[in-house]
Amino acid sequence: MPGIVGVACDAGRVVFNFDAELWIWDARRHDAWTFVSLPEGASEEIRELAGPPRGFGSVRVRVSVGGTAWATSIFPDKASGRYVLPVKRAVRTAEKLEAGDVATVSVEVVV
Repeated sequence: MPGIVGVACDAGRVVFNFDAELWIWDARRHDAWTFVSLPEGASEEIRELAGPPRGFGSVRVRVSVGGTAWATSIFPDKASGRYVLPVKRAVRTAEKLEAGDVATVSVEVVV
């Protein structure tokens, strides 16, 4: 089971490093929205750091998977209570990832 690899704090930066399995959102399978779920502990810490919620409860983040980095948002998943990170097709293609694969992910909260 994927878990937390580590958490780093550096002069106000909060970065979560973890391994997670890519999965397809059931409600939009035909659109192939692919996500990873953040670990429960990371989700709890982010909820405390995030401040007032943005649209859909999103939190701005900087992310890297392998050699690909981008800015995006994570979203709360009501079912699990964890945040989920959308992994766009360009990233999956560049990193040769598909649903079911485990990726090493780095998420930096932008506050």
